[in-house]
Amino acid sequence: MKLDRIDIKILYELQKNGRVTNVELAELVNLSPSPCLMRVKKLQSEGYIEGYSAQINVSKLGQTLTVFTEITLKNHRQIDFARFLAAIEKVDQVIECHLVSGGYDYLLKFVTAGIDEYQTIMERLTDMDVGIDKYFSFVVLKSPIIKAHMPLTTLFPH
Repeated sequence: MKLDRIDIKILYELQKNGRVTNVELAELVNLSPSPCLMRVKKLQSEGYIEGYSAQINVSKLGQTLTVFTEITLKNHRQIDFARFLAAIEKVDQVIECHLVSGGYDYLLKFVTAGIDEYQTIMERLTDMDVGIDKYFSFVVLKSPIIKAHMPLTTLFPH
């Protein structure tokens, strides 16, 4: 399926508000409701839309600690990366994991109940011998900008 400018705009609007009605969405992308709905269904069936979810205001639930962690592995064979990832996938508090270029191998984003929980997790990971050589932790003090949507219309200007 080849996407056009309208498909990209539909995806852009849906990621900002997944609960928008079809009539409202059609207006936003300058289509009539029926063709708009057909496009949304096609985008879903082709896998461009993987699902819909609620954005939770976690701060209303209580205090959390966000930590970015740079991790360097001891060895860099395929089996070392696989062993590390298998362990990390089981840690619910890891909400992002990125293999990066530069001075370390992975950048992880943890959200924990506090510093004690984070420290316990890191101690457990290093004790498990999953190949961690060293890690550096960066505790988030404040997050003035967090966007839940990608700038699709500028990334993919069809």
